[in-house]
Amino acid sequence: MDPHKFQGKDIPHIKLDPKMTIEDLVNVFASSGFNGRQLGEAAKLYAKMIKENATICLTVSGAMTPVGFGGIIKTLIERGFVDWIVTTGANVYHEDHFAWGLPVKQGSSDVDDMKLYENEIVRIRDVYIKFYETLEAEDQVIQKMFGEDFPDKPFTTAEFCNLMGKISKENAKHPEKSFITTAYEYDVPVYISTIKDSSLALNLAVHRLRDKTYNLDFVREIIEQAAILYDSKKSGILELGGGVPKNTAQQTGPLLDQILRRNDGGQDYIIQITDARPDTGGLSGATLQEGKSWGKVQDAHNGMVTVYADATIAFPILVLYVLSNQKTRKPKRLYKKLGKLYKKLSVDYFKNPENKTKKKN
Repeated sequence: MDPHKFQGKDIPHIKLDPKMTIEDLVNVFASSGFNGRQLGEAAKLYAKMIKENATICLTVSGAMTPVGFGGIIKTLIERGFVDWIVTTGANVYHEDHFAWGLPVKQGSSDVDDMKLYENEIVRIRDVYIKFYETLEAEDQVIQKMFGEDFPDKPFTTAEFCNLMGKISKENAKHPEKSFITTAYEYDVPVYISTIKDSSLALNLAVHRLRDKTYNLDFVREIIEQAAILYDSKKSGILELGGGVPKNTAQQTGPLLDQILRRNDGGQDYIIQITDARPDTGGLSGATLQEGKSWGKVQDAHNGMVTVYADATIAFPILVLYVLSNQKTRKPKRLYKKLGKLYKKLSVDYFKNPENKTKKKN
């Protein structure tokens, strides 16, 4: 359809009915305008990604797990609607509170933070976390997980999270209350885009001071992520917010094409839910269309929807829509295939004679 002509669908005079389903509501959104329309179209695009068996990455920035949304992510993993994840260390750290039964409560944003400090309460907007009963307790859990018994060999953050999921699965009070344990069960790789910028890394300091080393193989990690895209017939990203998780998933295209000299073209589909503005020049607000100039997406005109909204509002609507109309998919279990995918990309890279290194005399 030519967007410069008067050819669009008629805007209906919308009526709501008490018997309406989530599908009906999304259709209302999709038939309207502004960000309501974008949300409706995003929900339908997510359903298309699932139906086409695309390899789907979920990126999560911001504080989504402290508000309990890890349970939504867990459901997506169980239904096979998410195949790999990129998130912040903070989201992984706070998600583990629920598995171990550590208190997280609704609080208030209209508060005197000096008094909260005196009462040993940590605040994330209007969510309260106890300093000792939650954070200190979680710190002890993390320190024990990744102490002297943690191997000294190079590791990726996917391996880090997989081990964390395994230990929480076997020892936590409520292992069912964590998408990290579910990712471990379903072999969903969970990458932490900036692990050093989180309490996960802070808790490694006590062991590093005793001369234990931690060798993060971040290059292997980015190759694994690109290998997932390389092996996918169709691929897409569902982005909650922006930040480093967004770019980590999107840079798989430039790694394949710009650096490894391929012509694969990037992601087929991307949905972004964000409140960041594009005019400030930051990555969080960068339009998905702009990504085409970097080779991050296949098509600047199709397969992309940006919803300018609070993810805590839009994400549950989008997820409930696909849960209502899409059948459970067989899990791709990418974590166990990472070595194979890495090798496939490596072999194909060296098939090009220009990439073969000459032996030294």
